[in-house]
Amino acid sequence: MQDKSRFWTSDKPARQVISGALLDRALQTDRLKGHLMKQESAQVRVIASTKNWIEGAAVQQLEKTAALPGMRLAMGLPDLHPGKGSPIGAAYVVEGWLYPTLVGNDIGCGIGFWRTELSARRIKREDWAGRMKNLDDGWDGNVQEFLACRGIKSTGYEHSLGTIGSGNHFAELQRVEECSNSDACLQLGLTDDAVYLCVHSGSRGFGEAILREHTDASGAGGLRIGSAEASHYLNRHQHAKEWAVANRALIAERVAATLKTKATRILDICHNFVEPIRLGANECWLHRKGAAPSTEGAVLIPGSRGAFTYVMRPAEPTERSAFSLAHGAGRKWARSDCRGRLENVTPLKISSGPNSAALSFAKTRTCYTKKLRKPTRTSAS
Repeated sequence: MQDKSRFWTSDKPARQVISGALLDRALQTDRLKGHLMKQESAQVRVIASTKNWIEGAAVQQLEKTAALPGMRLAMGLPDLHPGKGSPIGAAYVVEGWLYPTLVGNDIGCGIGFWRTELSARRIKREDWAGRMKNLDDGWDGNVQEFLACRGIKSTGYEHSLGTIGSGNHFAELQRVEECSNSDACLQLGLTDDAVYLCVHSGSRGFGEAILREHTDASGAGGLRIGSAEASHYLNRHQHAKEWAVANRALIAERVAATLKTKATRILDICHNFVEPIRLGANECWLHRKGAAPSTEGAVLIPGSRGAFTYVMRPAEPTERSAFSLAHGAGRKWARSDCRGRLENVTPLKISSGPNSAALSFAKTRTCYTKKLRKPTRTSAS
C-alpha cells in the first residue's frame, strides 16, 4: 500500500510539510533519539493522511504545548483535535518534567475488547437493547471484593465503578466484517462467527480528582522529576490507571451477565497515561493524551458510531511517532464548539482507518451501541 501520510516537522512552529519517505531517509542519517537530546527547542510533528482534516486550533495548541520546559517532541496523531489547553490525540516526549495536564483528567482511559459467546449469525439487536437498559445505574455487587481480588485499593469513587461515563465513552457490540491476516486474527482469537464487546471508559471521577489536586496547587505547571510532588502524582496516577482497567473489566462483566453470556478479554490498552522511556543516554517521560501505545501489541482503533473499528498490529514501534498510534473515537472540533456548529447540520459518519505506524489485520462493524448515563453521585467516603 502506498504511504500517503504526511509529517509536519520543525524545530519551530510546525509549518513545513514533508513526506513520510523523505523523513525516513532523514532519520537514517540523524536518528531522532540523538537529535532530540541535542536541540534546545522541541520538534513539532503531525502525522495525517491527505484525506483527513485537522482543525488549525489543534495544531496551534500543539505548538504552544511544545514550548513547555523540558519538551523534546510534540507529536500530533491522525485524530488530533482541540482540547482544554492542550490537544487530544497527541504524545509528548519530555525530559526532567511531568505535566499532569498532558495526561488529562481521565487517567487510564482506554479501550478494552472482549470475545463473547454470542453468535454473530444470530444478531438480536432489539433483545440486547432491552436487556441493557438497566445498566445505567451503579453496580450493586461487592465493589471492595472486586477491587481486592485485583490488588487495587479503594478510592472513594467506587460508586462509579462499572459505569461508562459521559463524553465519547461507550460499550459496543461488534462482529468481524473483514479479516486481512487470518493468522494474526486466529492468534488474537478473532473469528467471523462471534460477537465482540468493545468498551471505552476510564477512571471516572477518581482521575478528575487527581488532576484537580494538581491544578489547585500548581495550575497547569509541571512537576520536577525527583520532587516529592512528582512522586506523589506518579503513585496516584498508577492507582488510577489500575482502577480504570478494573472499571472496563467490570463493565464487560456487567454486559455479559445482562446478555447471559461469558466474555473473554482479548486486549485492554490505555491511551491516557505517562511512562518513562529512554532515548539514547537520556531518561524522558512519554505523556499520552488520546494516544495508543505502539509498544504493547495489538490495539483497537474505534471509528465513529456505525463506522468500522480497526484491530491493528504495530509494524515497528519507532521514535518518529513517539511510539504511539491514533486512539480513534476522535472528533473534528472541540467538544465545546460542536453544538453551535451542528445545531442545523445533518451529521456525517466519519470512519477511522489505519495510520502509518500500524498494519490493520481485521475490521469490525457495530452490532449495537450502549451509552450509559452518569449514575447518581453519592458522597465519597
